[in-house]
Amino acid sequence: MNSTVEKYIAGLKNAYINRNAEKYWQHFEDIKHGASNEAIEKIREIYPDVPSSLLNLLSFVDGTYYRKYAGEEITFYLLGSDVEKYPYYLLSCEQIIKNQNFDKEYYSEYVERENEEVEIDDRIINNSKALKWLHFSDCMNNGGTSQLFIDFSPSAKGNYGQVVRFLHDPDSIIVIGDNFEDYLNYLVDTQYGFIEEDDFD
Repeated sequence: MNSTVEKYIAGLKNAYINRNAEKYWQHFEDIKHGASNEAIEKIREIYPDVPSSLLNLLSFVDGTYYRKYAGEEITFYLLGSDVEKYPYYLLSCEQIIKNQNFDKEYYSEYVERENEEVEIDDRIINNSKALKWLHFSDCMNNGGTSQLFIDFSPSAKGNYGQVVRFLHDPDSIIVIGDNFEDYLNYLVDTQYGFIEEDDFD
């Protein structure tokens, strides 16, 4: 497993324990499983440059967003963003594959800069036809408030594979990591601030 992913998972476990939520983490570890090789290969077919660190994370757990394990449907906070104290779920391989056209269906008008009130990072392309994002995470509000993507179609100012965050009301699309490992390291450096003790009372 990628060393960044190993560090991230170990730190996340400690964050749950330190916030008096060890039983939640333990139950998660007891029932979850990683993605199959077939599912991983299907993602590679659709996104040939998918970062190995994301695949490693999916090999650890194949999604935490209304995902069934051992007959139990779970929603488990695994990720965060630059939006403070706001947790996100990891989508499963099946959900990532299903959402492969999500970017063009929902964000074409945004990237074309048709609404001047929406803040769009200049590292994001302005050509919706060339848009190629991998949707890997939805926020705690069933994805309606925020989603996370890996961007394989950056502008000349951006980085191939950068992590993009959409946030609703006020709407904005911002780059929050130059790549997926940079994004994970940001969550480590900010001490997994999306995990709050009050969530488990």
